[in-house]
Amino acid sequence: MARYFDVHPRDPQARSIAQVVALLQDDAVIAYPTDSCYALGSRIGNHDGADRIRKIRGLGPDHHFTLVCADFAQLGQFVHVDNKAFRAVKSATPGPYTFILPATKEVPRRLAHPRKKTVGVRIPSHPVVRALLSELGEPLLSSTLILPGDEAPMTEGWRIKDELDAVLDAIVDDGEECGTEPTTVVDFSDGDPVVARAGAGDTTRFE
Repeated sequence: MARYFDVHPRDPQARSIAQVVALLQDDAVIAYPTDSCYALGSRIGNHDGADRIRKIRGLGPDHHFTLVCADFAQLGQFVHVDNKAFRAVKSATPGPYTFILPATKEVPRRLAHPRKKTVGVRIPSHPVVRALLSELGEPLLSSTLILPGDEAPMTEGWRIKDELDAVLDAIVDDGEECGTEPTTVVDFSDGDPVVARAGAGDTTRFE
């Protein structure tokens, strides 16, 4: 049964954030709101976390996970960013964008794309996520909360509790309905930006 945390959307309570992070450090898988839509998250070092998220979402082994980072300095520890990507990422973050970039050795092999050796990274603007990242001190391993067969992400904490209570350890609810669009995904795997998925972020800057 998942623990349920009601938090303020713009000034989340420090005690609740600390409790959620304590669960993450104990290898929890959580649902949490972002600046695009709800997501599933776990600690990078949680070896079962990625498998649990794959199972909840019905994903295959080639799925690109996202590392949700607190800032550009943290992001740079996990991906190689050339000058072209640097300018693009810097101008679009924080915000609802995910960038696919070559992974550094800091990314566990099980989390990088098995063939391309890439990983998704993003820096969100949502205050709740930023508070979680600040307390955790490392990126969150994350994936959009879209259930198998659904076309759009889940948007409300209480509905997530109704449907996923048995398979999650914690649900963070900021009392607001999340967006229905996932992040815009921009792929820099081959050097030039390719919009792999149009979502909540404006795509025109990459066209």
